[in-house]
Amino acid sequence: MRKIIMVASALFFVFGFAITAGAIHEIIPSESQMPEPGPDAAKLNEYIIKYDPYRAWQLWPDKGRLYKGSQPHGALLTTFMNNAAYFSRQKKQGMADRSIIVKENYTADKKFVALSVMYKIKGYNPAAGDWFWAKYSPDGKVEASGKVKACIDCHTRQADNDFIFTGTVK
Repeated sequence: MRKIIMVASALFFVFGFAITAGAIHEIIPSESQMPEPGPDAAKLNEYIIKYDPYRAWQLWPDKGRLYKGSQPHGALLTTFMNNAAYFSRQKKQGMADRSIIVKENYTADKKFVALSVMYKIKGYNPAAGDWFWAKYSPDGKVEASGKVKACIDCHTRQADNDFIFTGTVK
């Protein structure tokens, strides 16, 4: 009787594990996982919208939603940061590789007009802090990406703060 209970318990455990693993596979199948994108605006957009939705990330601390902005980004802004950026900011040593900062750009009447993204890629562009810049229209169309001269020219004024205006990171 004791052996039957032990065998039944072992079978229950094995089948329970198999069912749980199968359920997890159905929810998050490994073949649908996307690695973080490289310097590719289309893949970056897909990553932050579909695979690791930026709206689930932390808001930039002490900013909240729809805080006062300025040109070229918009009258109102909402800034999100992935975990790499969030924990880097807490350390105040600049942003770590794979940090992503996403800024929703709005007009004064709260109309969404663009999505601006900074993505830190080690070795991508050391002269500009290794940032890959991208700007998307409301429908997700790439308006600018890569080593965007206008972004670099403006953000260079904040080189001592890892090219970031939103708040102190160093």
